[in-house]
Amino acid sequence: MGKSALVTGGGRGIGHGIGLALAQAGWQVAFSYRGNAEAAQATLKEIEAAGAEGLAVQADIGSTADRARLIGTILENFGGIDLLVNNAGMAPRQRVDLLEMSEASYDEVMNTNLKGPYFLTQHVARIMVEQQKGEPEAMPMIINIGSISADTSSTNQGEYCLSKAGMGMMTLLFADRLAQMRIRVYEIRPGIIETDMTAGVKGKYDQQISEGLLPIKRWGKPEDVARVVIALAEGVLSYSTGEVIYVDGGFHIRRL
Repeated sequence: MGKSALVTGGGRGIGHGIGLALAQAGWQVAFSYRGNAEAAQATLKEIEAAGAEGLAVQADIGSTADRARLIGTILENFGGIDLLVNNAGMAPRQRVDLLEMSEASYDEVMNTNLKGPYFLTQHVARIMVEQQKGEPEAMPMIINIGSISADTSSTNQGEYCLSKAGMGMMTLLFADRLAQMRIRVYEIRPGIIETDMTAGVKGKYDQQISEGLLPIKRWGKPEDVARVVIALAEGVLSYSTGEVIYVDGGFHIRRL
């Protein structure tokens, strides 16, 4: 069997771009999706059209039972997991001022964006450690898809910012713990990427980009993130772990 990857939230947006790029690079690709079955099936067809074995699994990453079912389904079909891409995430259903944010919104976003990925990673890491015993030369990998919101204040989506800041520490923790098992952990921090999630604020960002918000004056594309995933998966940073790689058009550069 070839190498197998799990991409969470792979039915649309950044996850779709990552899954397709991995398929084109020769990986078996399993991906989870939460609600849009039509988009998931379209993505699955694209993965298979690229000549790869694909697997679409409906699962809510925030659910303990769904995470277990997701992993069990992948192991049954692919026999192992060589790459985990923690991509699934959500913005708050309504962007409201920090002083008005509800506990329900906080809990939902944190559960999906941080708690779910944390415990999925814990589960998959244990599987990767066992795989290493039979394949000592293998180098499994975990890639977390964070956000510039990890270190950029947006007071109308505080719960999202907190979840992505937490993912930054999650990356460091797992990178530290798993290095001795030859499992590398990285984080990619996308900036303003053209996806369904950002469609509602397109006008705002169009204007800000035109006014010089970004050194590279364009929206990012899912393929921009996917290219970094492929580079990491191919081992170009084999002597690095815990790295944060910005894919943000230079947004993180402090400028005067």
